[in-house]
Amino acid sequence: MRCPTCRADTRVIDSRDAMEGDVIRRRRSCPECGKRFTTTETISLCVVKRSGVTEPFSRAKVISGVRKACQGRPVDEDQLALLAQTVEESVRDKAEIPSNEVGLAILEPLRQLDEVAYLRFASVYRSFESLADFEAEITALRATHTETYAETADPVPQQHQLVPAS
Repeated sequence: MRCPTCRADTRVIDSRDAMEGDVIRRRRSCPECGKRFTTTETISLCVVKRSGVTEPFSRAKVISGVRKACQGRPVDEDQLALLAQTVEESVRDKAEIPSNEVGLAILEPLRQLDEVAYLRFASVYRSFESLADFEAEITALRATHTETYAETADPVPQQHQLVPAS
């Protein structure tokens, strides 16, 4: 890294993680002019599109795509922002990720947020071509509901026998 004042090479005095490890903050010093300054380094997550073009991951693009699926649904901007953050965290372990993996990472959080929006997004993302595709997805959603209900439902109450008072 060069000094912003005299353009000489600088040295690192101190390094620290910031923002839960997503950013590295470095304190630097210039041996030529003595100036000190701070730099921050962030990990860039790149999305590889089907055409082979690489572009930086964008939460705004995730929100934009999901917002279209949520149109007319009771989903607010904070929920969309949280969903985009969840998606970014789930794909952050790679430097480059194919765009279809980003789409797959959107599906589960969206299903938990709003099932109608999930169906809309899945129908476009998975290229549903017939009513049978919708029916299969709805059947899978119903099966998930049945499993979830079975896990959380209260057990059948035990019958209590009445014992006469003495």
